Amino acid sequence: MSDAWIAEGGKSIYGASVGILMLDAEFPRIPGDMGNALTWDFPVLYRIVRDASPDRVVRGGAKGLLPAFIDAARDLVRDGVDGITTNCGFLSLFQDELARAVPVPVVTSSLMQVDMVNRTLPYGKRAGVLTISKSTLTKAHLQAAGVPEGTPVGTTEGGAEFTRAILGNEPRLNVDFARKDNVHAAQCLLEENSDLGAFVLECTNMCPYAPDITAATGLPCYSMVSLVSWFQSGLSPRRYAR
Repeated sequence: MSDAWIAEGGKSIYGASVGILMLDAEFPRIPGDMGNALTWDFPVLYRIVRDASPDRVVRGGAKGLLPAFIDAARDLVRDGVDGITTNCGFLSLFQDELARAVPVPVVTSSLMQVDMVNRTLPYGKRAGVLTISKSTLTKAHLQAAGVPEGTPVGTTEGGAEFTRAILGNEPRLNVDFARKDNVHAAQCLLEENSDLGAFVLECTNMCPYAPDITAATGLPCYSMVSLVSWFQSGLSPRRYAR
């Protein structure tokens, strides 16, 4: 039998198993942010969904944007990705529609981790959610992601920097103030809910601050980076031996 290595084709691009649907934004994306390619230990492909601004998706319910997201997801699949994700937790609303529209696995929101995280925690403990906009995070968003009813939700709304700069799509971000907003939101949620055992960050722009939240609260902090890293590990399993 021949030991020749026979390569199979069929794609335009190889080696990037994850395709990320990006909002149309210009605010700074620091390392750790899903939209900063340096965040990832593996290659990813990006596709910007034009006119899908942070405000339109988070505060406007992403109305009228589903066709554009489907088209962008299909383009990424044609380019060669093996799975689709997004860079906004509020896009849980599109989970079912995107999953029906493409022939690859789809994970739209970090919120999809909440139930799984709950199952890992000690008896009597549960995960809490931190969101960029509690005022517009509806029951529909939570139900679409399978978040258990009654899950505590905290927010950076009303803080000095983070929510305003991201949803306002501002060209400058005071990272120290943004970090303080995220840590303060986590501490407040913990003070209000003594049964918290972990945090799940809804917003993908919160990911850089996960280590700070854990350091300040002593609790695990899960984000879209943790979810997509898990997702990718199944799409492209690491080979240890031949």
